[in-house]
Amino acid sequence: MKLKQIYTGCIAHAAYYLESEGEVAIFDPLREVQPYIDQAKADGAKVKYVFETHFHADFVSGHLDLAKKTGATIVYGPTAKPGFTAHVATDGEVFHVGKAKVKAIHTPGHTMESTTYLVIDENGKEHGIITGDTLFIGDVGRPDLAQHVIADLTEEKLAGHLYDSLRNKIMPLSDELIVYPNHGAGSACGKNMSKETTDTLGNQKRTNYALRPDMTKEEFIKELLTGLTTPPGYFPKNVLMNIQGYESLDTIMERAKTGYDPSAFEVVANEERPLVLDTRSAADFAMGFIPNSINIGLDSNFAMWVGEMIPDIKQAILLVTEPGKEEESIIRLSRVGYDNTIGYLKGGFPAWKAAGKEVDTVARISAQEFAKRYAAKPVIIDVRKQSEFDSEHVVDAINVPLNQINRHLAQFPKETPFILHCAGGYRSMIAASILKSRGWDNFVDVEGGFSAIKETDVKRTEYVCPTTLL
Repeated sequence: MKLKQIYTGCIAHAAYYLESEGEVAIFDPLREVQPYIDQAKADGAKVKYVFETHFHADFVSGHLDLAKKTGATIVYGPTAKPGFTAHVATDGEVFHVGKAKVKAIHTPGHTMESTTYLVIDENGKEHGIITGDTLFIGDVGRPDLAQHVIADLTEEKLAGHLYDSLRNKIMPLSDELIVYPNHGAGSACGKNMSKETTDTLGNQKRTNYALRPDMTKEEFIKELLTGLTTPPGYFPKNVLMNIQGYESLDTIMERAKTGYDPSAFEVVANEERPLVLDTRSAADFAMGFIPNSINIGLDSNFAMWVGEMIPDIKQAILLVTEPGKEEESIIRLSRVGYDNTIGYLKGGFPAWKAAGKEVDTVARISAQEFAKRYAAKPVIIDVRKQSEFDSEHVVDAINVPLNQINRHLAQFPKETPFILHCAGGYRSMIAASILKSRGWDNFVDVEGGFSAIKETDVKRTEYVCPTTLL
């Protein structure tokens, strides 16, 4: 038996590949399914099952394309009501993958259909549990997502179900089992996930706050719900896509892989009014970009920030990328349901500039220059998360978290110059591009962000009473 974790860091996602005796099961696949098919082909095996632990919120699963291309059966846990052909398992149902077995264990709480899959090897030994968002390493799944799709599923009700699932279904299992979760640190599906992506169940029983044996249900609910941040706006839309179905990625790629020369790109941009999305690095974007384009760089949590900052999942998008990064950008957009890319700039920004088209820039200053200007008490706007700001910030800075910027544009001065920064420069350049597109031109961005500022002698403070825009 072969069980392989396939981890995708940009969305902190883990899929699993199980192979035994020429049969394969894929658990929680990403949208682009060809790598799974290629792996099965290399193993001389056939994909038999696509197991889904639940209807995902933070990404669009590849279950439909994978089933269509391989003939595999899609499997969900009890209570699931998919809008397509799938097998809805009963609690305790066993599936055979070669000589290995997969047992469905219904573990509602993160969502009502959430199911953990117990993997049993060829010798009958229980090997591990693929837990989806029921149990993470160091954390458990947040119980407030399903209510955004089904109103009467309150977070308190779901937290109570999760408590019962963990106590009655997970904790009685062997300490030797390996825990294989769907996400790691960086995912918005939990509060405090570990950077580790697997562990033994026994160690989780000892170290995971949610598995404390002396915890009452009331204590569990209170602790689980404390500190939950607002989930990204695209989450409910991804859930519905996963429930109802979606276009094949092949169709999306065919539509999106239309290259336009600068003149044609300009015509499409002016006539169809799409969002022009520039996926280059913050440094490259600052030195020159197409006016009114928005920068969300591929070199960080691209998909998450697309979901946070582009409200309409059906928004038409024209891409500006590093040459050769067009396909990657399209795929990473589709992972979170942004399927309406209508083309890209052929030759990238260098081609636009060479054609003599209009160019804009973002002024940047070093941390050392920031320190010099700080004495004059400038307006400083910090776009990090409130928790980061609370931990430590520049004295007198104002906190406007990036994901709230569109609701607080009035707080950015139009006439008075101001300084913008985040932790390292990625998020502040997203903010800078948004401000530029809305007419602001009276600011500078700090290169290297707060991380670089900390190396100077600028006065900083830990949390006392920050000026925060809620």
